[in-house]
Amino acid sequence: MTEPGRRPRAVLAMDPGVLPALFDPAALARLERLAEVDPALVVDDFAAPAAAGPLAAAEVLVTCWGCPPLDAAALAAMPGLRAVVHAAGSVKHHVTDACWERGVAVSSAATANALPVAEYTVAAILFAGKRVLDIARHYAADRTRRDWAALYPGLGNYRRVVGVVGASRIGRRVLKLLRPFDLDLLVHDPYLDAAGAHALGARPVGLEELLSASDVVTLHAPELPETRHLLDRRRLALLRDGATVVNTARGSLVDTAALERELAAGRLHAVIDVTDPEPLPPDSPLFTLPNVLLTPHIAGSLGGELPRMAHAALDELERYAAGLPFAHAVHAEALSRSA
Repeated sequence: MTEPGRRPRAVLAMDPGVLPALFDPAALARLERLAEVDPALVVDDFAAPAAAGPLAAAEVLVTCWGCPPLDAAALAAMPGLRAVVHAAGSVKHHVTDACWERGVAVSSAATANALPVAEYTVAAILFAGKRVLDIARHYAADRTRRDWAALYPGLGNYRRVVGVVGASRIGRRVLKLLRPFDLDLLVHDPYLDAAGAHALGARPVGLEELLSASDVVTLHAPELPETRHLLDRRRLALLRDGATVVNTARGSLVDTAALERELAAGRLHAVIDVTDPEPLPPDSPLFTLPNVLLTPHIAGSLGGELPRMAHAALDELERYAAGLPFAHAVHAEALSRSA
């Protein structure tokens, strides 16, 4: 870490279009207090001639979406680089093995980004239990008073069973937000023990038991080779009739074709924010099926939520400048089982 109290030299590395939304005036002023930085220089190409001098002198990169890969060639142009502070979630897109070999310290604002995803997920779960989308469509078409409870048996959230797949940052935040409600919470995560699950207010179960027992299944597992099509045709068939699948994690966790068949048959419901592929082809039935709410990857930080990630990154930069370890450090070994 740097000497306490000294303003480290920093460079912003990201898509230049992200910066104005990410760093509001308060965050930008705070950045300039904490570091020697040129806020007008936003690097999205480490080979750009204009960036050569600042990169050669940089101790810290403040990164976000659109940061180029920090491979051996890029690091060779940054001999003094000691830390990467990422103002977004996953660092897998730009932090390479060369960073770990160099001993560069890495931090991520994934915890800050987890909150809006968890909020979206909880809203989806509660709406699913209340059958809000179905009833809204029915009411718009019918425009008369109905006995909605008779038309939608089991309507409501009291003692509904919600299964959370993956005790990730987001999965844990979802469980925390759901605890005040009268729900039966299940969780499946191969790295979570029984004590950890109970501390989250959930009962640990196997994946197939979770799928069979849940009214709503929400996915929060990382995208890894072993999680591809975690919900395949066989496992989707385990879901009870009328169950809802919520996916705000990664589209590859679900076999899209198998899910489409279940949804087209009307057996399941889905709230889908991420797809495989992304975007879907224009003729995908997921755009028009009445039992699907499809959104274009908006659950994570957007708009007014972006400065939260900037301030989370600046908290880490402040710790670095004070000679303290990162509060949200990323370690190479953890990336093998995280997003």
